Amino acid sequence: MRGSPRKLTVFCAALLAAVLLLLTSCAQIPRSGPVGKSTDESAGNPKNAPVFFPSAPRPGAGPEAVIEDFYLAGSGYEDDYAVARQYLTQASSVSWKPDQQVLVFRSARVVRTDVENVFNYELDVAYSVDADGVATQLPAGTRENIPATLTQVDGEWRIAELPDGTAIPEETFKVIYGAYPIYFYDPTFTYAVPDVRWFIKKKTVKAMTSALLGGPAPYLQGAVVSAFPSGIRLARESVPVVSGAAQVDLTAKDLVEASNEDRLRMQTQLALTFRSQPDVINVELRANQDLVRVEDNGSVLPPIRDKNVPARQIAVSNNDLVRYENNRISPLPDIQSVAALVPRAPAESPVSQSAAFLNAGRTTLYSILPGQPARALTTRASLSRPSFGRFDWVWTAGPGAGGASEVVAYRPVGVAEGAAVPTVSLAPGWLAGRTVKEFRVSREGARALVVSEQNGKTKVQVTGIIRAADGTPRDLTAPMTLLTATDPDQGVWVDDTMVAVMKGSASGSVTPELLSLTSAVPEQLAPWPGLTALSAGNGTEEIFAQSAEGIFQRLGNGWSPQLKGLIDPSFPG
Repeated sequence: MRGSPRKLTVFCAALLAAVLLLLTSCAQIPRSGPVGKSTDESAGNPKNAPVFFPSAPRPGAGPEAVIEDFYLAGSGYEDDYAVARQYLTQASSVSWKPDQQVLVFRSARVVRTDVENVFNYELDVAYSVDADGVATQLPAGTRENIPATLTQVDGEWRIAELPDGTAIPEETFKVIYGAYPIYFYDPTFTYAVPDVRWFIKKKTVKAMTSALLGGPAPYLQGAVVSAFPSGIRLARESVPVVSGAAQVDLTAKDLVEASNEDRLRMQTQLALTFRSQPDVINVELRANQDLVRVEDNGSVLPPIRDKNVPARQIAVSNNDLVRYENNRISPLPDIQSVAALVPRAPAESPVSQSAAFLNAGRTTLYSILPGQPARALTTRASLSRPSFGRFDWVWTAGPGAGGASEVVAYRPVGVAEGAAVPTVSLAPGWLAGRTVKEFRVSREGARALVVSEQNGKTKVQVTGIIRAADGTPRDLTAPMTLLTATDPDQGVWVDDTMVAVMKGSASGSVTPELLSLTSAVPEQLAPWPGLTALSAGNGTEEIFAQSAEGIFQRLGNGWSPQLKGLIDPSFPG
């Protein structure tokens, strides 16, 4: 092959991205039509959803070129990857399963091995996506080799052995794939919890349905529930949309034996999941193509999606707890003064009047209820800012008796003065050797944002909270990791799929970042000098930051000064 394989790959990837961008300006499949029109797989997808038409094998191409061209052709998913299969021998063309995994790479090259006709496709992997659309972000420099064995067929090199799955350039992936939340319930069926997946933009309705039936992503398993029983599956490999109705045809026995209440929750779960699909107006459940009636008798309330927090914040002013709302300060209702304890980093329950705070040294956690004095819950070498979750459990993290990091939760509400407060201590293995800088429970209470540090390097992760039947926390799931451009030491939830993080500095310029579960690229906010704390309400326009100069609110691409003399504001939660 002429020239460097690495250079050819980069050139082809850039050319492919340009072709895809051009194609997105052209209509591919109409999305609208006369009443009664049935669409299949194109339902809910933009009419300009990109389609890549890859090149067939070039006569006389060498083994390295065949491997590179094959994986570039793997972006052409039309007709079950018909063009990509032309690069394979007949046997491997039949056995290859491209949908099992997608490796998204920053760069790639073909490397010979010591075995004749065996090559490695060496990737710098940006993220991997499994068959259910679950994406795993990977840091730069993550190497993975895909082995490929070639043979000659009628004088042309073809791939005889290779793993299932495809590998495509990052630029191509961003054009062909999209991030779509599918929804599960919290264990009480009160809240809808998003589980973001990545699907080919022209195959979303069927892919969403299959992923939903397959259950939650690993980091949510045990923290959320589904209305669909384990083992239920699609009765046919398509989800047509007829006159705006997504016809979800499920295995008859599982659907017919379910109660009307369960069927209504199934229908609601699908409707939430299809929110991003404009062609889908409603959902029909079918058993072997026969319509199954679902009666909405008012017994099942729809779950709350993207739960809002109250507009007020709790803060510290003149060494006491105050309420901060509409750029004004007022006393906390019915709460005694705690000025003698020098409170810092306060938190307030979103459902009751209880509050929690740390002392100035951030070594003791206190709680306080209306009409009661503050009570110390724990004292440790250091503690993270408290955070309230479901059922008024207040969370913090710090080293335990042996020095290892522990996440602890307390439920002081309803406990009389002097009585023991219910307590849970968790020490998940994935926190071993790490120091927790931030632990923030999500608004619906099924997840938590965790910022932890080890040897000066931090991780931003989202874990699921597993609870007992009465709501008592029981465990934390192995988390998913969000990549950042910096090493943040704090973070807050902005909405149900986005967090804001930053590394505070009283003396330097600080650039907060927005990390979205629906994007692999952090969004940097405007830098500002001396930012030391963050808070966030409902959405990106309600992000507040603190410096020695006072409180600032995000305004467009900058920061707008608010009050002075106020520290550590935090929205309920």
